[in-house]
Amino acid sequence: MNSTPQRFASLSLPPSPPRRFHHKLPSYGPKSALFFPAVFLPPRSCPGRGSRRGRGGPARALDAAQSFDYESRALEDLENRSRLKIAIVGFGNFGQFLARTFAKQGHALLAYSRSDHSVAARSIGVDFYGDPHDLCEQHPDVVILCSSILSSDAVLRSLPFQRLRRSTLFVDVLSVKEFPKNLFLRTLPPHFDILCTHPMFGPESGKHGWADLPFVYEKVRIIDTEERVDRCRRFLDIFAREGCRMVEMSCAEHDENSAESQFLTHTIGRILSKVQLKPTTIATKGYETLLQIVENTCSDSFDLYNGLFMYNYNSTELLERLDMAFDSVKKELFGRLHDRVRKQLFESPHDDERMAKDS
Repeated sequence: MNSTPQRFASLSLPPSPPRRFHHKLPSYGPKSALFFPAVFLPPRSCPGRGSRRGRGGPARALDAAQSFDYESRALEDLENRSRLKIAIVGFGNFGQFLARTFAKQGHALLAYSRSDHSVAARSIGVDFYGDPHDLCEQHPDVVILCSSILSSDAVLRSLPFQRLRRSTLFVDVLSVKEFPKNLFLRTLPPHFDILCTHPMFGPESGKHGWADLPFVYEKVRIIDTEERVDRCRRFLDIFAREGCRMVEMSCAEHDENSAESQFLTHTIGRILSKVQLKPTTIATKGYETLLQIVENTCSDSFDLYNGLFMYNYNSTELLERLDMAFDSVKKELFGRLHDRVRKQLFESPHDDERMAKDS
């Protein structure tokens, strides 16, 4: 009767040692916790820490991998949330200048212009539309009015507002500010947000970067919701990330200041261009500066200069002051010339000698 147990006794395996589970993360130095954030998760969020002790080790390793994937996805979601779909209305020289930096920062770009700039758009990575209806049907987050000052009214009214989202943010980048502010408030439906801005630089002055260049803005109408306030902040952050000097200022104050800083500079440049200044091998630093002013200002269209005059009432006053100042300088110069001529005509050549002896 004992034969059966004896027959199978030789086949029996040795007894298994008691199961011990010593889970220990590999050592990666004092900062290893940064690479294994799952170690600090509470027990409930770590499956495998239940009644069966044998699941402890694998569960922690899986959690560590999952937490790394989660962080990657969170970073990707953050980048997607900061990415704006921006429509540029008016894709001329300045519109393309802005688009290059927008594209560099990873924003989705659309453009519309009455002229065909599709080739330039493709080279930057911009989707170009020749019809404003097609552009608006793409539902951009931001619409930038980037046309000339003189054509802004007609271009804005040509847009089919009904095809846009009711929460769209409208931005202008014109060199005058009260005019587009009033135009937006008068023309746009009340559910659109409005941000008036002026990058006080262009393709010439900003060709080597935007660091320390002034960017002026006024939040004319931003509906007070978290999403809209954040969208406005993200748009302004485009310029802040490039190092612009961010200046929040009312449109009226901007126009008062820019009449002197911008219109005056353009006027001097235009006047000097009429003088037809030429480079010379003995040019002083001051003369080289004047030549640079001519180059910077006259590379812009006359429509821009005309718009600075027509749509900023401060420019008229400044032009009158400039004219009076020029007359004053001429009178002073010709007055001294007149005194010198009178002296030569009516005074004796010996008068100076007599005056010297008397003194």
